[in-house]
Amino acid sequence: MAKLEAVFFDVGEVLVDESREYGTWADWLGVPRHTFSAVFGAIIAQGKDYRETFQVFRPGFDLAEERERRAEAGQPESFSEENLYADARPCLRELRDLGLRVGVAGNQTARAERILKALALPVDVVGTSDGWGVQKPSLAFFDRVVREAGVPAEAILYVGDRLDNDIRPAQEMGIATALIRRGPWGHILSAAEVEDRCLFKLDGLSDLPARVAEHNGRS
Repeated sequence: MAKLEAVFFDVGEVLVDESREYGTWADWLGVPRHTFSAVFGAIIAQGKDYRETFQVFRPGFDLAEERERRAEAGQPESFSEENLYADARPCLRELRDLGLRVGVAGNQTARAERILKALALPVDVVGTSDGWGVQKPSLAFFDRVVREAGVPAEAILYVGDRLDNDIRPAQEMGIATALIRRGPWGHILSAAEVEDRCLFKLDGLSDLPARVAEHNGRS
């Protein structure tokens, strides 16, 4: 395979632990957190859109509208340094030290994009669906990743936890992929034909820089 020149990362459950975020949604809905989590997992296991979780507890729920209501109530969706996975920042830094172009690109709100930029992560690019005006799993999103990377698709590695939103469409664009098994999607979803095409399968990010370096040493 081609030498990797750029690595781009999804956000939720790849760099950011979303446990707190979904916990606050359970609180907002007045639902016990373990109940919300159980229904969330069941929705994913059925292959449905995770947003249907909210419909179970409040039919007619409008996520965009409720985000605004939370912000107005002083309880906006948010995350901070403490919500980053412990291996996230060191991994990003080590990849840049290897001379790779490093980016963050995920389905996130404009508010989340501002937070990501304020965290001053050791990356070259921060892109979100709100900012780019296109969201995964659209191939147009990954076309934007290729343009932001500034290198051929086959020289890019995209790291994601979702086979449906992250891995499959990236592969369709000719981008190399790494599946990380953490968070609900990483543990619940499975598709052997997609997983088998992954360059790497990860349980965390700690060893990714070494594996990229080893791959490039062979390419």
